[in-house]
Amino acid sequence: MKPTTPEFPQLFKGIALFTPGGDLIYCIDPSKKNRWHLHLCVELQEILGLSEPPHFLIPGYTATIDKWLDPDTQQVQVFAEAYVPVLRYQALLNAIFHTGEMIWQSAPWSEEFCNPMVIATYYDRFPQLWENHDLVVCLDRQEFNLDSIPEEISTLTVDSQPEVEGYVLRLFVSGKNIATERTLQSLHQILEKSLSLPYTLKVIDVFQHPEQAEVDLITATPTLIRVWPLPVRRIVGEFDDVETILKLLETTNRDSKI
Repeated sequence: MKPTTPEFPQLFKGIALFTPGGDLIYCIDPSKKNRWHLHLCVELQEILGLSEPPHFLIPGYTATIDKWLDPDTQQVQVFAEAYVPVLRYQALLNAIFHTGEMIWQSAPWSEEFCNPMVIATYYDRFPQLWENHDLVVCLDRQEFNLDSIPEEISTLTVDSQPEVEGYVLRLFVSGKNIATERTLQSLHQILEKSLSLPYTLKVIDVFQHPEQAEVDLITATPTLIRVWPLPVRRIVGEFDDVETILKLLETTNRDSKI
């Protein structure tokens, strides 16, 4: 039986955070809580293996949208704006926020808060942010208790986050080639059709990041690792077997490998 997909909210607040390389992490919240920018930075730190959250990307590499009901007209109103460096991603923003072909406004630009020359100085410390990993990650709003998180969360790590429903996956591949493209296509089809919970998939090229391959004990590619929920589990080989993938995603109390 195919899992049902939750209905997209009509009224919500959304925030998107891009990297200079074009990766995207975003969140959608009908309750319209705040402080999301920091949450997105913390999650991006974990996904890309950064030494600290990339707070310097705020606000220059962000886009925000607010959909609300006008109490006088009872009509849905929309306000959406993006900063200059990410305005070119309007088609992607419209896709993730279900806003058709809406034209996004240009947010007021201030060199004081996001000077390109200053941003460039972070390249040596965070080169991953200038690489494109084909990431489009939706951070489920329930992953954080927004009312209980303190303002200063720059030292928050994954180990200190509450357990959530969802998956964190890593796929190790060997370069960009037809075999890699076939693996990604097959895996995406399985995940989209078979999962009802949110997931993040980080694609790691062992040629580009041999240190990460060593940390995760990768001996062959492609290898898919379920990082969360625990226990960690993995599959080595081709990913056209739906049943094998689903077994990897099963949450059990025993640490088993397929």
